[in-house]
Amino acid sequence: MESLAGAEFAPTTTYLNSASSGLLPARATTALKETLDTAAGGGNWVDAAFAAVEECRATYARIVDVPARRVAVGGSVAVYVGLIAAALPPGAEVLVADNDFSSLVNPFVTRRDLTVRTVPLERLAEAVRPHTALVAVSAVQSADGRLADLDAIAAAARAHGARTLVDASQSAGWLPLRAAAYDYTVAVGFKWLLAPRGGVAYLTVPEDLGGLHPLFAGWIAGERPADSCYGPIAELAHSARRFDESPALLTYVAAQHSLALIEKLGPESIGAHDTALADRFRAGLAAHGHTPVPAPGSAIVAVPGLGHAAARLAERDVYVSERDGNLRAAFHLYNTAADVDRLLEELAALPGSA
Repeated sequence: MESLAGAEFAPTTTYLNSASSGLLPARATTALKETLDTAAGGGNWVDAAFAAVEECRATYARIVDVPARRVAVGGSVAVYVGLIAAALPPGAEVLVADNDFSSLVNPFVTRRDLTVRTVPLERLAEAVRPHTALVAVSAVQSADGRLADLDAIAAAARAHGARTLVDASQSAGWLPLRAAAYDYTVAVGFKWLLAPRGGVAYLTVPEDLGGLHPLFAGWIAGERPADSCYGPIAELAHSARRFDESPALLTYVAAQHSLALIEKLGPESIGAHDTALADRFRAGLAAHGHTPVPAPGSAIVAVPGLGHAAARLAERDVYVSERDGNLRAAFHLYNTAADVDRLLEELAALPGSA
C-alpha cells in the first residue's frame, strides 16, 4: 500500500504520530519559506496572508460541508469551547464522555456555575436528559482512538432540546464530517489537517450563530475590519467571522496549501487509506499476542501496557506516542504498509514488548 500523497512528503523517519502533529506537505513548506523570505526582506506579505486566511475558511467549509459564513477561524479549540461555555446560562448541565480531551472539557468545568456530568463514551446518547443543555464530545477519542456514535448522540440531543458540540480535532481530514448536523464543531489544524503546530483552529456555528457572544471581538470581527480599528466596533460581522481570533498569519499561509491537498484527495479516500493501515497494525498486534483498545473504523490504534515503548521506539526513529498508558499509533496519508511492518518489527525486538 503506497502513500496517497506522492511527492508531497519525504519523511526520513517512520512517523506514525499524526494524532499529535501532522507532517507539512511540500507545497505548504515552500509557501511558508517564501513568505518568510518576503517578510525578512521588508516586502508586502500581509495582504496575501489575509487572503490565505479566507481561503482556509472557504476550503475548510467545503471539507465539512457548510457555507463559509458559518466558519470562524482562530488559534485554539479551548478558546472556542470557552466561548460556547460562556453562552450557557447558570446551572446548565453539560454532558461529556469520561476522559475526553481536556480542551473540550475544562472550559465548562472552570465555569463553577455549570454542572458537568461525565459518562462512558458508549452511554453518551442514552445519558441525555430533559435538562441537559449541551452534549460535548470528541468524534474520535484522543487517548485510544474510539469513535463516538455521533448520529445517536445528535438524535438524543435533538429529542431533549439539547445542543451539540463535536470536537473533530482527531478526525477532521480522514473521517468525513457534516458539520451542519451539530450545533457547533471545533477542530485544530495541526494534526490530520497538516498545518503548522499551533495557531490554526476552526469553529462552525448554526446559521443563527448559536446564541454565542463575541466576547473577544477585536478589529478583525468587524463587518468591515479595516474600518474597525479604533474605538467600539460599529458593526460586527454578520457571519461567524465575528468569532474570529486575530489570525496567526504565517501558519495560515501554510495551512491553505495543506487544506487544498486534503480537499483534493478527499477525507473518504484518506480515511480508507488510513484505516486500512490501522487494521494491518491491529492484525500484526494480534499475531504477537497484543490486544489493542477496540476501535473499529479508527485510524488511531492504542495498545494498553505498551506506552513505555514509545520513548525506546523514538531512539530507533519510529515515532508514536504514549497516552494514558497506551502506545498510540496514528496512520495518515503519507504512511505505507512498510511503516506498519517496521513498527511491528521494532516492537517485537524491544525487551518486554514481544
